[in-house]
Amino acid sequence: MAIRILLADDHKILREALKGILEREHDIALVGEANDGAETIRLTREVHPDIVLMDIGMPVMGGIEAARTLLAEQPELKVIALSTYSDRRIVLQMLDAGARGYIVKSAGRDELLRGIRAVSHGRIYLCPDASAVLVDSVRARSLCEPFASERLGKREREVLQLLAEGHTSPTIGKKLHIATSTVEVHRRNIMRKLELHSIAELTKYAIRNGLTSS
Repeated sequence: MAIRILLADDHKILREALKGILEREHDIALVGEANDGAETIRLTREVHPDIVLMDIGMPVMGGIEAARTLLAEQPELKVIALSTYSDRRIVLQMLDAGARGYIVKSAGRDELLRGIRAVSHGRIYLCPDASAVLVDSVRARSLCEPFASERLGKREREVLQLLAEGHTSPTIGKKLHIATSTVEVHRRNIMRKLELHSIAELTKYAIRNGLTSS
């Protein structure tokens, strides 16, 4: 089944270029195009895409606000941010809004398609520029204060990483050769130690602290 994509960007030339890339792929179906954040919300409600490729700097409503609104309504929706810049503040704001991917517009065709397919399979995808910004941020923070994640054991870190990458408890159990019930115990312990209360919060924490392999 093709990955249903809604493309949201206010720059028509770039949108046409991205459209050309997407329409050549047999496993991707472009189901709509939006020019601003408000139109993105309206079209997403109408056509129900799997992934929204979301420009951040759009008129009427920006990509961060549009992503936050849509993901509150449709938690199963996946958003990949498109941006001219890999500014740390913007990357973190978009991830906090619930985006599962971040790709700079200067990235090549292969990078874009790799990100779409990774996110469609439930993984987090950050382009190298965005990853580098977050890694630098993590290194800077580590000089000032220890991470709460240092309280986690080796197995708990493994479980956290896999949870953040979108794997279910049964899948994690198979990968780590432990019972599903044991995975659930680890998940509860991780949440207690980190004072987090949902998988979404665990995912954001793992991304912020460089605990995912994506």
